[in-house]
Order: sequence, then structure tokens, then C-alpha cells
Amino acid sequence: MERGSLSKYSWIDFAFSVVGVFTFLVDWGSDVWVATEFYNQGDFFWFGVLLGLMVLSSVVVQMFSWFWLKYDRELPGFSSAQTPGGSVLFGDRVKLSCLLHVLQLGFLCRHISAIRQGFRVWWRKQEGSEYAVYLTHDLSMLRLIETFGESAPQLTLMIYVMLRTNKARTVQFVSIAASTTSIAWMVVDYHRSLRSFLPDKAKQGWGSSLIYFLWNLLLIAPRVATLALFSSVLPGYIGAHFLLLWFVFVLWVWRQKTDFMDSVAGEWLYRATVGLIWYFSWFNVAEGRTRGRSIIYHSFVTVDGVILLVTWWCYRDPVQSEPYALALLIALPLTYLLGLLFKAIYYCCFHPKLWGPPVRDPGLPDDLPDADVSFRAFPIQDVTVSAQLVNKRMGRHATHFYSDQGVTRSTEYR
Repeated sequence: MERGSLSKYSWIDFAFSVVGVFTFLVDWGSDVWVATEFYNQGDFFWFGVLLGLMVLSSVVVQMFSWFWLKYDRELPGFSSAQTPGGSVLFGDRVKLSCLLHVLQLGFLCRHISAIRQGFRVWWRKQEGSEYAVYLTHDLSMLRLIETFGESAPQLTLMIYVMLRTNKARTVQFVSIAASTTSIAWMVVDYHRSLRSFLPDKAKQGWGSSLIYFLWNLLLIAPRVATLALFSSVLPGYIGAHFLLLWFVFVLWVWRQKTDFMDSVAGEWLYRATVGLIWYFSWFNVAEGRTRGRSIIYHSFVTVDGVILLVTWWCYRDPVQSEPYALALLIALPLTYLLGLLFKAIYYCCFHPKLWGPPVRDPGLPDDLPDADVSFRAFPIQDVTVSAQLVNKRMGRHATHFYSDQGVTRSTEYR
């Protein structure tokens, strides 16, 4: 059997890196704008909450970046895999890289490094394609963490403030739009990153991408809206609700014996972060019976959402909420159910049928979409990548997603 090779860096990867840093800066700028507006209006409580979310999310992302930087320096041949013109991502300057992470600039520097390296590979045709791909994989995961650590909670906060005050300023609409865009881009980027890690991957069709985007959006949006509605009537209980569910989710992650990080402290940071992500959206973290875990998760979140929505309906202000109350009570559950339907459609009709990393039959053109490509069993261990720099973290994810599990094989990306 012909052995596959990991995908090379392309202009699309470069474009995603540029858009990624632009989205990050816009989202960060909108956060500062909203915080400034709260401060100028005398809303010091909301200012403090928003600032706390920004700082906490940034610290978590910088911690992941720093852990990975330490792990990568210990990899044999990692330094030689970087470009001949010098190291791109901090190199051996440990003190400088530590200072940048303390100043909360490590994530931004990774974006800049990925763009710089990508430009060298794509435009100047220099060596270092494997390292450029390596950087994009890490950025994809960091963006996912940053999105659910800041954008999703901030989106919930903005909706909550609008409901509590019964008014909205332009800056709040801008913040909501920026957070929604950040979440949507993260979903597409993370999905694409996982696919690009597979050897001889089939190209992602537009129909498949659209359905994938829709089911994520239709599941996350009502979840965020329901949390905001509950917070608007019982603000003192949303913290307890989050801590209770977060503890349960972290316990569940621990029970799945994850091994994403290379140290005990890093692994517990990862488990705690996954618990936060699961508060908003499903994210597969371990090999095994993914479908069963997904059903358990969505059943649990559905019941939780119904309880929150009913609580809001009982405690709401009938006069203030009259224009939208009934519409939301009907629309939010239907939207979530529609998201589950789109998810089922995706895995039944649009999923690339990844029972193993895809291998094209001889004679098939390279630009066929997923639905037109046949796949054969192809163990990931068969892939020869000795001459390439492989992102071990994402490789571990790929092993979990596509390893042999008997009758059941894990095929979910998130």
C-alpha cells in the first residue's frame, strides 16, 4: 500500500493565518471598546466582569502556548526544522519568550510567526513547509481555546446586559458581531486544521463545510442565548450553575483519561479548559465510542437548557419581555433541534467517511469533493513522516479520532 504524506503549506493556509490574526485583533479591539464604554458610563461592575473574562482567557491561552513552547524545545530536530534564516518562534531566547508570555503577547507573536514563516514558504518558495504547518495547527487549537474562553462568555454577557437594561448601544452590537464572527471562524479553522493533518486528505467540499458550520452555529447560539436569559432573571445563580457543570465536565474528561499534554500540570489545565468548552459546545477529546458520548452530552445539555429556559419564563418581567418572550421560548428549542438535525445530516450525508485516513483510488483527480472519493482502511501508524516535522499534539488527536475501535470508530472533530 502506498504510504501517505502530510499536507504541504499552501496559499490557503497563509490566507487563514492572515485572517486569523485580523479576527483576533478585531475581537480584542471590540473588547477594549466595550470595556471603555462600560467604564465611561459608570457601569463598573460590567467593566470588571468583562475585564476579568479578557484577562482570564488571555492567561489560559498564554499558559498553553508556554507549555507547548517548552515541549517543542525538547523535540529532537525541532530547531533544525525551522528556517535557515533563523528561528521564527522565539528560538532559544527563553527569557524573551517568557517575558512575552507574561506580557500576554505570546499568542499574538505566534500569529506573527505563522504569517512570517508562511510568507517565506508560499511566496519566496523557501524551505520550512512542515514547520509552517506545525505553527498553523497550534494556532488553530489556541484560537479554539481563546474563543470559548472569551468570545462565548463575552457574547453571553453582552446579551445579558441588553436584557437587563432593555436597551442596546452600538458598541454592544459591534461586540456581539465580533464575538459571533470569532466563534464561526474558529469552527471552520479548527475543522480544517484537523482535516489537513490527515495524509492524502480529500478536499473539503463547500456543501460539507456549510453544513458543518450551520450545525455548530445552530447549537452554540441557542445555548448562549439560554444562558443569558437565565442570567437576566437570576444573576446570582449563573456562577453556581457554571461551577457545578464545569466540575461535572472536568470529572468526565478525567474519566476519559486524556493525554493531550506532555506533563501532569499541563494535562489538568487541558481538562479544565475542555470543561469550559463543554459548557458551550461539544468537543471530542478521547478515542472510543464517540457517538455514545455525544448523545449523552447533547441529552444532558438539552435537559439543562430546558430547565434554564423554563426558569427564565417563570421569573421574567411579563411587561418588559412581552415583545420577544414567546418568540424566544419557541425559537430557541427549535433552533437547537435544527442544529442536531443538521449534525445528523452532516454525519450521514456529508462526512468524508473517515474510517481511516483517506487514500484515493488510483486514477481519481485531486480536486474531487468528499462525496466523490472512496476510502479504504489505512491505519495512521502506517504513515511515514520521518522526514517531516509532525505536530505531536494534533497527531495525538488524530490517533484518537481515527484509531481502530472494533465496530465503533471515532469520527467526530468536535
